Amino acid sequence: MTAIVSWNIQYGKGCDGVLDLGRIVDTVRAMGEFDVLCVQEVAVNIADMGGGEDVDQTAQLAALLPGYEPFFAPAIDLIGPNGRRQRFGNMILSRLPVLAAATHILPRPADPTVMHMPRAAAAALVEAKAGALRIFTTHLEFHGTAQRPVQAEALRALYAEAAANDRLVPQPGPGPYRVLPAAVGTAICGDFNFEASEPPYAAITRPFADGTEALADAWARRYSGTPHAPTCGVHDREQWKQGPHARDFFFVSSGLGAKIMDVTVDVATAASDHQPVRLVLKDAP
Repeated sequence: MTAIVSWNIQYGKGCDGVLDLGRIVDTVRAMGEFDVLCVQEVAVNIADMGGGEDVDQTAQLAALLPGYEPFFAPAIDLIGPNGRRQRFGNMILSRLPVLAAATHILPRPADPTVMHMPRAAAAALVEAKAGALRIFTTHLEFHGTAQRPVQAEALRALYAEAAANDRLVPQPGPGPYRVLPAAVGTAICGDFNFEASEPPYAAITRPFADGTEALADAWARRYSGTPHAPTCGVHDREQWKQGPHARDFFFVSSGLGAKIMDVTVDVATAASDHQPVRLVLKDAP
């Protein structure tokens, strides 16, 4: 089996106000074996997100997970007040071989009426037992309603482009022109900042006209007709006045949908304002 965990860790800040990345890793381990960890809201040298200190949370997470190759995809890269780079974004840590990794900056339509910031998707092609598996993890805009639909469409386009290059293999060449194995499937996970009733959700899951495998919500595929387990607002009612709801998903290509063994949400932990989601795929057909 191959297990992937996705979690918006709120830079390690729990609902008790304590920043503790060790608690984050312990919580993930308690969910069961995992091959890939995808986390959103990871900070580097941002004192407000480091307990008052400029700390590199990517290095801390890598140290807490020896044997997992880290890949950090910042959406934000700014000069800080002390001249050090301040970065903020998504991270993938994999104990499976990482064949390739990339950072994709998502569109950010201008809107002067609300605060918003750059957003990105981290991508990794990992070597699982069943073959190469493509994973995207992302964190879409929260405050700006103009950005989310465009960012959802961009994720669809990134997936469709990768799938097309798997089908229509480019001519191989030396060095960076080397052709990698085609992915047997794709999983897109993260904090999407929309719910299943909203248009961007429907946009991601609508069929493709060119025969590209459609993307399906892994939870809905596994538990047809069962409402999503809440992934946000469970313990933190100050930030989330609406209470428990789901805005963190796994979208998988239809071929992977048949391989879903389990999708679970840890609703007990208060180590972040979001809940971790674990997807387990079987390796055999």
